[in-house]
Amino acid sequence: MKRMATSHVLIIGLSGLGVEIAKNVCLAGVKSVTLSDPTLVTIPDLGTQFFLRESDVGQRRDLATRPRLAELNAYTPVSVLETVANADLKKFTVVVLVGGTLEEQLSLNDFTHANGIKYISAETAGLFGAAFADFGEQFPCVDQTGETPLAGMVVEIEEAEEAMVTCLDETRHGLEDGDYVRFSEVEGMNINAAGVEGARKVSVKGPYTFTVGDTRGLGVYKKGGWFHQVKMPKLLDFKPLRESIKAPEFLIADFAKWDRPATLHIGFQALSAFKLAHGRLPAARSPADAAVLVSLAKDLAKSASVEDLDEKVLTELAYQATGDLSPINAVIGGFVAQEVLKAISGKFGPLFQHLYFDALEALPTVLPTEESCKPSTPASRYDGQIAVFGREFQEKIENQRQFLVGAGAIGCEMLKNWAMMGLATGPKGKIYCTDLDTIEKSNLNRQFLFRAGDVGSFKAEAGRRAVTEMNSGLEGKVEVYKVAVGPETEGELFCSDAARIRANLMFVGIFGDAFFDGIDGVTNALDNVAARQYMDQRCVYYEKPLLESGTLGTKANVQVVLPHITESYSSSQDPPEKSHPSCTIKNFPNMIEHTIAWGKERFEEYFEKPAEVVNSYLSQPNFIEAAKTSGETNQLLKIRSYLVENKPLGFDECIVWARQQFEIEFGNEIKQLLHSLPKDLMTKEGTPFWSGPKRAPEPLAFDYNNQTHLDFIIAAANLHAFNYGLKGETDAAVFKKTLDTVSLPDFVPKAGVQVQIKDDEPVAKSDAPASSDDDDLATIAAQLPAPSSLAGYRMVPCDFEKDDDTNFHMAFITAASNLRAMNYGIATADQHHTKQIAGKIIPAIATTTSLATGLVCLELYKIIDGKTDIEQYKNGFVNLALPFFGFSEPIAMAKNKYYDTEWTIWDRFFIEKDLTLAELIAHMSDKYKLKISMLSSGVSMLYSNFMPKKKAEERLKMPLSVLVETVSKKPIAPHVKDIVFEMMVDDDEGEDVEVPYLKVRSIFSLGCDFAF
Repeated sequence: MKRMATSHVLIIGLSGLGVEIAKNVCLAGVKSVTLSDPTLVTIPDLGTQFFLRESDVGQRRDLATRPRLAELNAYTPVSVLETVANADLKKFTVVVLVGGTLEEQLSLNDFTHANGIKYISAETAGLFGAAFADFGEQFPCVDQTGETPLAGMVVEIEEAEEAMVTCLDETRHGLEDGDYVRFSEVEGMNINAAGVEGARKVSVKGPYTFTVGDTRGLGVYKKGGWFHQVKMPKLLDFKPLRESIKAPEFLIADFAKWDRPATLHIGFQALSAFKLAHGRLPAARSPADAAVLVSLAKDLAKSASVEDLDEKVLTELAYQATGDLSPINAVIGGFVAQEVLKAISGKFGPLFQHLYFDALEALPTVLPTEESCKPSTPASRYDGQIAVFGREFQEKIENQRQFLVGAGAIGCEMLKNWAMMGLATGPKGKIYCTDLDTIEKSNLNRQFLFRAGDVGSFKAEAGRRAVTEMNSGLEGKVEVYKVAVGPETEGELFCSDAARIRANLMFVGIFGDAFFDGIDGVTNALDNVAARQYMDQRCVYYEKPLLESGTLGTKANVQVVLPHITESYSSSQDPPEKSHPSCTIKNFPNMIEHTIAWGKERFEEYFEKPAEVVNSYLSQPNFIEAAKTSGETNQLLKIRSYLVENKPLGFDECIVWARQQFEIEFGNEIKQLLHSLPKDLMTKEGTPFWSGPKRAPEPLAFDYNNQTHLDFIIAAANLHAFNYGLKGETDAAVFKKTLDTVSLPDFVPKAGVQVQIKDDEPVAKSDAPASSDDDDLATIAAQLPAPSSLAGYRMVPCDFEKDDDTNFHMAFITAASNLRAMNYGIATADQHHTKQIAGKIIPAIATTTSLATGLVCLELYKIIDGKTDIEQYKNGFVNLALPFFGFSEPIAMAKNKYYDTEWTIWDRFFIEKDLTLAELIAHMSDKYKLKISMLSSGVSMLYSNFMPKKKAEERLKMPLSVLVETVSKKPIAPHVKDIVFEMMVDDDEGEDVEVPYLKVRSIFSLGCDFAF
């Protein structure tokens, strides 16, 4: 970050690609960004250059772009360099040339390479993109992968010429040959080191062992210790373009096209030669111009001794040379912007040295004609897209009806791309966008549609305002909602008054049958798996295509879900997140992550759950009876503690309470643990109990002159006061004055207290101390104030919010975690690091988000075209840190079978009549030779072949809708167009067979009109 804050970036060329790069660099935060592009703005520029407006036509691109770009980051000034001379270049750290001819690239790179200036060039042509990087000689890359360095506990280090290190057998070390490690906390052997200087090269011998070279003379290993992976700087020698162009090294963007970079390397040179010779690029879909370009490419290939050029690819490159697509700009722009940041910081592996990318699969199945790709008269903002896809396809784009779920980082980029593409700007087009979140200040560095003045506004509304300004054709075409997707927002039914009166129904929800009937597809821009799975289920139910994407730091993934072609998002799941054993968190922490998890638990146990329990007691009439029935003593004890014993009347009592908790958590509990498990305790194997991962703790003596001690008291007291609606305090003098008056009794450890050592070895209950009479449920209940005596009173739970630095949430967790770490001799962590772990934060990066949404929109082109060949679609995984691109065709849907009929998750039985149960059973038997043995709807079991005869006879006569209402004891919701049933069936041999679910048209949808 220090290097970023002192670096100056020059971007030459402010086309759609150039502004994409500039936007991402500004959001990342560098010392300054300078723009240079004297080209005058034209109408077609508006199709990809999202910071230009119609009023800018005729102005210089750089001057027109600068004001809007400067709004992105107040800490990154943006200026314009009207003419570029070599003397001006020396002050820049990185120079980016966008869309330059080959001669311009060579000339500029000659100067930058000779003067130690990092250089990147980039260009796009329709569905093609290219980039080149030259960071000079001996460029230091300090972290090639961006992955968190590995660490682990060691149990043995040999004193030998090639010393073997043995790790704790609970976790594989994960190291590879050639990695470097350093050691800490090793006792007996003088091998501990703090930095790179003491790092040792690893040779892996097994999942729990590796060697680290000569340790002779360093002493004999006694116990303890950690290894820490060290990221060793690697020096890279980049060639200037003039050399590299003759012997290029390629980053493969798609391994299914491993031979294509060589063709495109020659093709882009031929494109530059064509422009030099003709003063223009090849005309869209012009066979004559394409033939000229292919001839030029062959000549270049011959002189470079390159064989096997793909003439079809070269012809498409010529056809699309005048094309300019926002999704391709987003992909290449996100990639190149990350390379700029690598050039500045040395963090992550850089492009070495050429990238060529294409997405030819996105071309329409029926290719456009030369006539349909010609520039519009008068000029259109979509001419760059028309040049690739033709006018007929542009109309399809404009009349799309898409549902965007989420308007955060991915949602902003998606809306921008759609605005540039002209999606939904046609007479039938519509964009629906929902997001219940409001904009916070922390969003501004990655959600680029939002500005400081939007803080507090709903994201969906602010996003609509921004993209409508980018493209006025979206005026009235973007409908926003401020709700979450879920069962509670399913379907709004608009019936005629008469129908509504007949059905006696009320309006509910938003996103139901009518809504999904009116859209062409769904694009997710979500940040949680549960919402993704829900939308996936809805898309399967309504047979709608779904575009799914996500980012994780520098990593991005894209998945395409297609009705009756691919599996769904939920068909495969990621492995569960790694969790820490609860006994480790409670009694045996050995990492700061353990103590942070413990601090988060303490936050919930002190300031969230008790208030919720108290409020339930005060609001639920039968709370005590339910507690007695379940034998739930703990909840009643909490209520007694928070409503009777520890209910403060003033803030000074909150301070006393906080001091008591300090003594309990960091003094008494530790003393009790050491009493139960003494430091000299030996295991039955004869080894010290407190060894390996188990660190023997030490109790803390409270001292308010220790800032961490005081921080805990301040945060805990203020949160306790918040629970009771009392005014807080931050003046340290106030706290110290009260603390001086606090006197606590000496703690005496209890005998016979058992400690859980492992999660799968519960403590024997027989050894637990007997509860006192005071803990009797009836006694506790009698001590509680009657809810009627506290009518209207409620406590205020603390809902964890990591991003508010004034609410004491992270202050408490940080202080609690660090005090716990002090107990166990673990290195403490600052609030920023604690926040990342407690909030499970992996920062969103604008570059990754830009690239991911570009890939999504390329798949959207294919969906709009109606492609049914699964091989034409691409699921993608990208890691910009490496960098790495991985693409594969989506996984085909799994097939099931009954008799000779195959079916998938996309299939269902459908009946457009409200049959009786008997009619349904007969229908399934007569038409499909399937005998229903059980029928259910939701959680209601409607019929089974073992049901009492009388009950079965009653139900067989009922229409299905009546049956559902009778058994569930609930009316069918007004938005339900179809009732869903699950069936268990037997074939004609009496064998169970799996079949799709059943949809039956609801009687309530008859006579009703559905609308948005």
